[in-house]
Amino acid sequence: MFITVSDIRKTYALHPVLDGVSFSLNDGDRLGLVGANGVGKSTLLKIIMGEVQADAGSVTLAAGRRIGYLAQTIKYTEGKTLADLIAESLDAIYGLERRLRELETEMSQVEGDALDRVLAEYGEVSEHFERLGGYELEYRVDTVFAGLGVDRIDRERPFATLSGGEKTRVGLALLLLGAPDVLLLDEPTNHLDFAMLDWLEKYLARYRGAMLIVSHDRLFLNRTVTAIIEIDEHKRTAKRYAGNYDVYLEARTRELRQWQLDFERQQEEIRELRFDMKVTAHKNTFKAPTDGDKFVLGIKKNTHADTISKKVRVAEERLKRIEADPIPMPPEPLCFDPDFDAEALNGRFPLLVNNVSKRYGDRLLFDDVTFTVGAKSRIVIIGENGAGKSTLLKMLAGQERPDRGSITVHPAVRIGYLDQERRAFDPRLSAFDAYRDGLPGTDQALMSMILRMGLFRYDDLRLEVGALSSGQQRKLQLARVMAARANLLILDEPTNDVSFDVLEGLEDALKDFPAPVIAVSHDRRFIERFGGEVWALRDGRLNQNVVALVETA
Repeated sequence: MFITVSDIRKTYALHPVLDGVSFSLNDGDRLGLVGANGVGKSTLLKIIMGEVQADAGSVTLAAGRRIGYLAQTIKYTEGKTLADLIAESLDAIYGLERRLRELETEMSQVEGDALDRVLAEYGEVSEHFERLGGYELEYRVDTVFAGLGVDRIDRERPFATLSGGEKTRVGLALLLLGAPDVLLLDEPTNHLDFAMLDWLEKYLARYRGAMLIVSHDRLFLNRTVTAIIEIDEHKRTAKRYAGNYDVYLEARTRELRQWQLDFERQQEEIRELRFDMKVTAHKNTFKAPTDGDKFVLGIKKNTHADTISKKVRVAEERLKRIEADPIPMPPEPLCFDPDFDAEALNGRFPLLVNNVSKRYGDRLLFDDVTFTVGAKSRIVIIGENGAGKSTLLKMLAGQERPDRGSITVHPAVRIGYLDQERRAFDPRLSAFDAYRDGLPGTDQALMSMILRMGLFRYDDLRLEVGALSSGQQRKLQLARVMAARANLLILDEPTNDVSFDVLEGLEDALKDFPAPVIAVSHDRRFIERFGGEVWALRDGRLNQNVVALVETA
């Protein structure tokens, strides 16, 4: 075994993050580590690497195995250039090359058994050197840097001067070049475009080492891993599922169906127990025997009463055990319920955008953007980070004004807007108070609605918003949008920060939504399932005739 994780526990400020997590990573394993934001995936990788101390449990690493770790934030020694870092990443390969040269010198100086030993070692080192790509080193460097889009960066440029996205891609390139025995990758798809993702997936498919990958990209997991480890959001324990993401999803779907069946059976049993207790107690009537023997009459009457009492006690004890640890109610399917009257539009468009432009200082985000949104439009906008996608959505939602042009919203339209920053929440409010703010309905009805969604447990709703994880805050946003009865959805990166079960439910709900949807996303699986038009915002222009890129990625 390369890595053995045994009963790892970690708590931050009385909040359990990991609670008895155990699994192993063996030679050839390709594991995906998944779970809602805040469940401790990144913390677990840091514990494995020794960067964070666990409160309890142990991590055992196989001796002599090299582990490569990609953190979400890349840090290198100040002042190092790309050339310096490339040389450092290849140090193990250079060491093998030096050993080959030493053995070649020894071959000319020994004979007999000593020569046989040198030749045997030379064969082993040569095989290892070849396996790490040592005989085509320059080609590998050029290929990896080109595949991750950092080949045009000057090799003498200091690493500290790179952008955040460039640092992430260079860090990943250096890790792959080092060819460690085990790869620990924390969100390796961040800052990669579709072409880079395609290259990385193919590269990892050929990689000979073991892998443990934290990723929110379902298509990436489908193409790179052979088993999934899920950290449960509530229990904080780990469960392993054989197969890629799709196989894991099928297993989770079966578990949800079984959960529903078990819950229904238990509810039926509770109803039967309560009915039996009530009926049995009321039927405690005794028919006296006809012989009139008072002694026998007393015995039979007491025996009858004991029998009835015992039946009631057994039912009460069974009910008490069930109610002490009941099967929780499964979540209902997520659903948008729009207040939408198609006749109210009277042949008009819900949203009109005409010649809209936006500039920040000297930087032009986009210019002359014009389009219409129909009553059944489904539009997903793609583009590089910083292209202006989020700004455009803020304008459509009325959060910002364009420098030039106009945005016209039909009076019958009610917009549901999901932003990225979660700025609308007061961190001092309880989660429930933040959820119900401005929503129609009584507190009881709104509480019932959010609990039925399965996004939160009752105790979570009493926490302050500031104490919620990013994933929980995202779910709070989703809950508000679903309860607002909007008839035009504007969604900015809706797949960010949510667990896969919520994400699949959200996508199913969007499929059934009868009104227009505009979304910004980089998630290929979401784009594929969304099934609408794909528009691209590039170089200040909105191209509305884009062929879906998911198929080629």
